Amino acid sequence: MKIMKHGFGLSVKRKSNKQSTNIHKHSVTYLVDTLIEQADIILEILDARFIDKTRNYGAEKKVEELGKIIIHVLNKADLIDVNLTRENKELEHLKPYIFFSCKDRMGTVTLRKMIKIQAKKIDKESVSVGVIGYPNTGKSSIINLLMGRSVARTSPEAGFTKGIQKVRLALGLYLIDTPGIIPIGEDSTISKRDLIKHSEIGVITWDKVKDPEMIVDRLVKENPGVIEEHYKIKAQEDFEVLIEQIGRKFNYLKKGNLVDSNRVARQILRDWQEGKI
Repeated sequence: MKIMKHGFGLSVKRKSNKQSTNIHKHSVTYLVDTLIEQADIILEILDARFIDKTRNYGAEKKVEELGKIIIHVLNKADLIDVNLTRENKELEHLKPYIFFSCKDRMGTVTLRKMIKIQAKKIDKESVSVGVIGYPNTGKSSIINLLMGRSVARTSPEAGFTKGIQKVRLALGLYLIDTPGIIPIGEDSTISKRDLIKHSEIGVITWDKVKDPEMIVDRLVKENPGVIEEHYKIKAQEDFEVLIEQIGRKFNYLKKGNLVDSNRVARQILRDWQEGKI
């Protein structure tokens, strides 16, 4: 495996599957550290629905230690009540920030202006803007909107971007995209807490979750009434009743006229991750 683009390089040998996983984690961490060190401005892309859960505190700390500029982009703002979210006192710690929506193309002009204003404060002929964030937060889509054309590869599958992509936003101003980053210390393969979190925010897509029923059960408990309201059913926040009613409503049945609970849970999780709920 070799990653070599625009001055960023990493070369490692391909080994066994288990070793490859460890190498990938190491290489992604290396890429982010290198990006933060070499970029002048950092855009951290956050999911506006899960601001705290999609912050990379380790990366933010490194940005602060190096005295770099960071702009927090709260993407998927079309899925929240922006006015209500503005009242969150935690946002005071995220300034400067901007609400953004790739779907509604909201915030594109403002973000471009914010970047150029910050770039003018830097006494360099060429300014680099690094883009970081969890998988599936919309980094590549935001870059495409800022550029006004498709320059960064996008996919509904989390973690689609590979390596580093660098494109010119304006004269002397460059955007650098990285793969979706999962902070060190989070591992959904060994931690139930991380598995639930990564499934909720879309790091693990609905079709790849190993235990979707467990995830949906947690979503029901953490968001009382929300899922029931979306599917127009009354389950009194009872997970089993909810699965049963939704399964029969959509005819997700298997032999013996039994509800296919796995299929129902994946449908709920898919609607959740895609912002339909």
